[in-house]
Amino acid sequence: MELSRRDFIGCSAAIAAMTGGWVSNLAFAAPGDTTRRDILVVLFLRGGCDGLSLVAPVDDSNYVVARGDLRLRDSGTDAALRLGNPLPGGDFRLHPRASALKELYDAGRLAVVHACGLTNGTRSHFEAMDYMERGQPDGNGVGTGWLARHLLSTNPQGLLPALASSGNTPESLIGTSSAVALTDVNNFRLRGNSNTYTPQMQSALQSFYNGTTPLLRAGATTLNAISAVSNAIPRDGSGNPLPYNPEGNAQYPTAAGSALANALRTVARLVKMDVGLEMATVDFGGWDTHENQSNIFPNLIEGLARSLHAFFNDLVRYQDRLCVVVMSEFGRRLKANRSAGTDHGHGNLMLVLGGGVRGGKMYGNWPGLATEQLDNGVDLAITTDYRQVLAELLENRLANPATADVFPGLGSYQPLGLTYAPGQEPPPGVVGAGRTTYLPLVRR
Repeated sequence: MELSRRDFIGCSAAIAAMTGGWVSNLAFAAPGDTTRRDILVVLFLRGGCDGLSLVAPVDDSNYVVARGDLRLRDSGTDAALRLGNPLPGGDFRLHPRASALKELYDAGRLAVVHACGLTNGTRSHFEAMDYMERGQPDGNGVGTGWLARHLLSTNPQGLLPALASSGNTPESLIGTSSAVALTDVNNFRLRGNSNTYTPQMQSALQSFYNGTTPLLRAGATTLNAISAVSNAIPRDGSGNPLPYNPEGNAQYPTAAGSALANALRTVARLVKMDVGLEMATVDFGGWDTHENQSNIFPNLIEGLARSLHAFFNDLVRYQDRLCVVVMSEFGRRLKANRSAGTDHGHGNLMLVLGGGVRGGKMYGNWPGLATEQLDNGVDLAITTDYRQVLAELLENRLANPATADVFPGLGSYQPLGLTYAPGQEPPPGVVGAGRTTYLPLVRR
């Protein structure tokens, strides 16, 4: 049967309406997939996170003068946290409210790449995010996102719901139908007045979406995903979902960063369901700190740090296959403004967390903060294209050598040595209280 455009839109809308929420940008591989590709989580800090308030050379006189009261300090009750294995040229320290990140760093699981970012000099949030998510410095001639091109080049098979082309899908996933949107695992289900009729609804819909056309295949995979996720949720005797209990003594924050914590908790639950989760994108906004930064930024950083710490420990059985990359569209200007904040800048940092990450070390080339070393005399210069970091992760951890297709125009690049080769990762362990307790490795 040949479907008209009206039929296609109507059927797709019906499938979308049947799910109880948009899945926040997840891509699934086949259930029971034995590939050694990492589970990639891309956490985007929307608004332009101030990298020089997260990690900075506190002994640099240019930094001290330019930042004034906003600077990180090397002494006192609010002293920043010294990082081991820093970049040459400074006493690099981490924001004092990021002690949870310091534990991950000291445990060798977290790496910091500084003076990196989008080489295009735009200070527009929308342009910068668009260019970064399309994987091109200017987005010229690129109609798809870099994550979409990665998925297309690796061709994962399995649960890839047809809800991928929702308005909530980030531009990094534009160009693939292998994504769905979800905010609550318990609500990813067929809607109805009672669970009594859910099996009948499922059976009826599966008989309808039974064919080889793209639409029918998409509907079938969506229904299969709904069924797999629903069946994996532990329930009580009445069929109600049981509360989720994180592993590894993980404690997700309930105040600072609670929205981020909830999103990461959802990802962790789906990973453990073994429904083939291969990739997730998570957004954390509020980083456009033009004013009152000293009151806003610390809470954001604490929420980020505690959420990532809990997420990593919660997935202790999967750490050897977990890779989290944290990025933002640009950094902030070196000099503080008159509103006790910082304006749109250029160079920034990236965080890379995972069991296969050579953490406990800073990477990149530090350009310096003297006026003549700054970009246009005002901003931290970029010495590492953010795509170099992502390309290395794709090649070494996600088994995708097609980086030229994922990042057209990047050309040859020098890997930073961020990651271990697959199979050489240190054993997974629970990170906390300044110590690492290693647990037996469990392959799923």
